[in-house]
Amino acid sequence: MSAPSNPLVIIPARMASTRLPGKPLADIHGVPMIVRVWKRAVEADVGPVVVACAETEIVKAVEDAGGKAVLTRPDHASGSDRIHEALEILDGEGRYDAVINVQGDLPTLPGAEIRAVLEPLVDERVDISTLVAEITDADEIDNPNVVKAAVGLAPGARIGQALYFSRRAIPYGEGPLYHHIGLYAYRRDSLERFVALPHGVLEMREKLEQLRALEYGMRIDATLVDTIPLGVDTPGDLEKARAMLAS
Repeated sequence: MSAPSNPLVIIPARMASTRLPGKPLADIHGVPMIVRVWKRAVEADVGPVVVACAETEIVKAVEDAGGKAVLTRPDHASGSDRIHEALEILDGEGRYDAVINVQGDLPTLPGAEIRAVLEPLVDERVDISTLVAEITDADEIDNPNVVKAAVGLAPGARIGQALYFSRRAIPYGEGPLYHHIGLYAYRRDSLERFVALPHGVLEMREKLEQLRALEYGMRIDATLVDTIPLGVDTPGDLEKARAMLAS
C-alpha cells in the first residue's frame, strides 16, 4: 500500500438527533448547517464532496446549494456504515482509494484540518487516520463527553500512533492530554474491513466506535492540530456556532 491518490469526502447526516432534532437543517444565518459543512469540505480541495443522508429534505438542501447528495438507508447505526453504503452507490468501480468521513455537525471546521487528516496515510501500515488537539481547558479533562486519545507523540512530532481512546483522562502521568476530533480518513479496503467487523467489547463499554478497529488489530494514527472545531450537539452549541459565524 501507498499514500492514497484519489480520496473522496463523504459527510454523513440524518435528521434524528436526540438533543437537537433536525440538526442538519438548523439555520445558521440563512444557511442550513449541513450546507455550511459541505462548503468547508469543498474549500479543503482534497477531492469530490458528497453528503450521505437518510432523508430527502437533506438531499434537497444540499442540491439547492449546488452540492451532491446520495440517499442512504435510514437505519444505519453509525456514520461509518452510512458512508460505506454511499461509497458503494457512488463508486462500485473502485476509483476512489480513500474516504474522508467529515461529521455533518462541524460548521466551523477549518479546511486545513480536513487536509491534515490524510497525512498519516502516507505510512502504508496505517489503516485509519484521525485528528487530535492538546487539551488546554481543564474542564475537558474529566468531561466524559470529551473523548481523549492516548497517542504516541514524541516531543515535536505531529503524527503518532493512537493506542487507545477513552472518555476518561488517559494516559496517567505528566505530559499533554489529547482531545480526539472525530474526523477520519480510511483507506478504502480498511473501511470495508472495518464495517464488516463485529462490535468489540471495549467499543460497547466506552461507546466509542473507533475502539472496534483497535480491538481487531487495525492501526489508527493521528495528526496533531492546533484547534478543536465546535461540534453542534445541543441548542446551546448551535447558538455558539451562530455567534462564531456571525461575520
